[in-house]
Amino acid sequence: MKTFIFNRDAAPAIPPALPSNGSLPDVMALAVPPDFSLLSSIQHIRARARQHIEDGAVTGANGEIKDSVIKLLNEALATELVCVLRYKRHYYTAKGIRARFAAQEFLEHATEEAAHADMIADRINQLGGAPDFNPDSLSLRSHAEYDDSQDLKKMLEEDLVAERIAIESYSEMIRFIGAHDPTTRVMLESILGSEERHADDLAELLQEFK
Repeated sequence: MKTFIFNRDAAPAIPPALPSNGSLPDVMALAVPPDFSLLSSIQHIRARARQHIEDGAVTGANGEIKDSVIKLLNEALATELVCVLRYKRHYYTAKGIRARFAAQEFLEHATEEAAHADMIADRINQLGGAPDFNPDSLSLRSHAEYDDSQDLKKMLEEDLVAERIAIESYSEMIRFIGAHDPTTRVMLESILGSEERHADDLAELLQEFK
């Protein structure tokens, strides 16, 4: 293997041209060296970890926007709980020949949304906040709306709208959090992936009505 010595002060190297035989150049020649100056020394990490140990999982890495993250997570918690109630309502009230498969989808989604709510509430606790389960303000804090439609097609449409709202909301939260709180960001990315699958499922079921 070729050996390359990187000089941070040197002018950036021009990537080598492709060989005449069309093969790729040594990948090491195109690598960008990591900037280790961005990393804290182990001594500083150990010292910071001993400060404010009563904060548990909350450290200086995510403390800067902690209050904002907790507020957003409580909105997400309310959204998931409203979605659980909406899907449960649709599961128990869906009628008609086409309702069998749709009802099973509603129940599956309700179960997964409840799991999302648990994940979010647990993360709020880790950040030192208080998960807000107050039913009096649940619909006000939720991004998605409750729905009590009787028509199966309308149920599917409203659920799809709610999933699209959740996708938009989680995408914005992820962008806002960025690198400030990797644990919360990864959790939200996981939930976002689930919401996207829900939207695909509902869109497929709606095709039956065309």
